Amino acid sequence: MKYLTAFILIIFSTPLFAQNLQLHYDLRHSVDPGHNSQNFPTLYFEYFKSQNDTTSIIKPGSFFLKVETDMQGANDNIGKAFIQASQTFRFWKPPIYLSLQYSGGLGVTNPVQYSYYINNAISLGPGLTFQWKGAYFSTTLYYTYNMRQKPSHDFLYTFYWGKGFWNYKVEFAGDIELYTLNRNHGDDFTKNLHGKTVSFFGEPQVWFKIKGNFSMGSKSLMYYHVVTSENVFEVYPTIAARVKF
Repeated sequence: MKYLTAFILIIFSTPLFAQNLQLHYDLRHSVDPGHNSQNFPTLYFEYFKSQNDTTSIIKPGSFFLKVETDMQGANDNIGKAFIQASQTFRFWKPPIYLSLQYSGGLGVTNPVQYSYYINNAISLGPGLTFQWKGAYFSTTLYYTYNMRQKPSHDFLYTFYWGKGFWNYKVEFAGDIELYTLNRNHGDDFTKNLHGKTVSFFGEPQVWFKIKGNFSMGSKSLMYYHVVTSENVFEVYPTIAARVKF
């Protein structure tokens, strides 16, 4: 928590912001009952703030906060919570920013002795945001320090996109992440493992505006070496509602 507190203290300046709340129903049990015991709701909160103070020595770019709560516990209680926060900044004129990112969380299982941490991770690397044919893109290559029992030094590549059609009556958006982790986590179960795993995560999504700031849509959650160590590529769709405010 002390790392997150220190991170938040450096992020705020002048505003241009947007935020949204999303409720998804994850259909992974319906799609793959052999690996998933249930479908469940997930609540997302996302906050984006754009900054461009070019008169200061440290020129802030944008701040992004994402909070995810999976209600996969008993009686639809929260079974997993995850937070990700990032801030970009630069000391130079070219519009290539450094991005500083924190992520972490936890999961509760039944039986509870198998509960787990999503270990804290601090990432730093260069990023570029650009537009092409009316679409918005952001790409960043990070060095990541993963705070496991045996710390892991890794790379993380992220790519975000978004494009609206017909005055944003239809919107395509999403992101992908490609990253490495040590096979040896510093525990008894993995102590004899060596080398790195390469993992992939993606969440392309589509939204249809219903009225005002309310939309309905779907997200496809794509995993490889994320929820299982098996060499299996998993795709799980959701049905979802979103409110922008």
